[in-house]
Amino acid sequence: MKALQPEEIQSHKKRRHVTDDHRNNRVLVTTVPFGKVDRRPLDLMEHNGIDYVINPINRKLKEDELAEMIRDFGILIAGTEPITDRVMANAPHLRLISRVGIGLDSVDLPAARHRGVSVSYTPDAPSPAVAELTVGMMTSLLRCTHLSDRAMREGVWRRFMGRRIAESTVGVIGVGRIGKKVIHLLKAYNARILANDIKSDHAFGEKYGITWADKDEIYQNADIITLHLPLTRLTHRMVQREQLRLMKKNAVLINTSRGGMIDESDLEEALTQKWIESAAIDVFEKEPYQGPLIKQERCLLTSHMGSMSEDCRGLMEWEATKEAVRFIKGEPLQGEAPETEYQVQEDFKPLTT
Repeated sequence: MKALQPEEIQSHKKRRHVTDDHRNNRVLVTTVPFGKVDRRPLDLMEHNGIDYVINPINRKLKEDELAEMIRDFGILIAGTEPITDRVMANAPHLRLISRVGIGLDSVDLPAARHRGVSVSYTPDAPSPAVAELTVGMMTSLLRCTHLSDRAMREGVWRRFMGRRIAESTVGVIGVGRIGKKVIHLLKAYNARILANDIKSDHAFGEKYGITWADKDEIYQNADIITLHLPLTRLTHRMVQREQLRLMKKNAVLINTSRGGMIDESDLEEALTQKWIESAAIDVFEKEPYQGPLIKQERCLLTSHMGSMSEDCRGLMEWEATKEAVRFIKGEPLQGEAPETEYQVQEDFKPLTT
């Protein structure tokens, strides 16, 4: 890997002699874009005299790149790049990881705890945007709007006969923050909802008329299947050939949660062999994605943009930056990663994507 040159890592201030105390409060922002929708996070850091650097590569960092870049920083405002024990071992001043977003599978939480690094995240901010994109994908797949668009651009006038969400059974696997918002949006359609979660919220289920079911029941009976789970060794490639073969021939499968949850090669086979009708995938095992699903016209692909609405993205960045400022000021963190997240990683070590 080409080493980063000094001129490639410039802070918003003029470079100066950096002491250990200064490094402890120096902020590296790896998630991009940052401060584009709303520059309040940048203003907040500058108002508090914080020296910050924004990812100069302007894309998701690889482990080696982050390990090199993080060396002189005490605080990381992070995206989905792999924050491994190896990365943290190369960051002697690191004291806080403030994650822009909901997923913590990219952060080795036990390693962070062992090294005395605090971790916070912004779980509520992206949920509405991801939920809305998910329901939008349902509509597009059922009504074939993406296929009609492609056909017209090729000079073909074709009217697709589709289905409605209201006439469908929707299977929601993972009923946490985003899964619940998806179900809330679906209530307006009066669709039948099958749901699965490791801990069933029965009060929520009664309110929304949910039928709780095991995963195989959902695979076999749902017209639409949507995944809203964290990525762990338990959920990694949880949808493979066996599960795809259980699904209806007219089933549509959606993943806006984490890449690696669906075996992409098995999904490509399922679409080629017409085991299922279609799929919509926003997240991939390796990003940017360049795999065979690109050639599947019945697979709607988006570039990990579930949270990329102006309001939600701005709120995520704002909340993550406020956590960094609180930490520097010695104030309590508001979004500290809960003990349950650490326990999940102890039981089922997460996988980065």
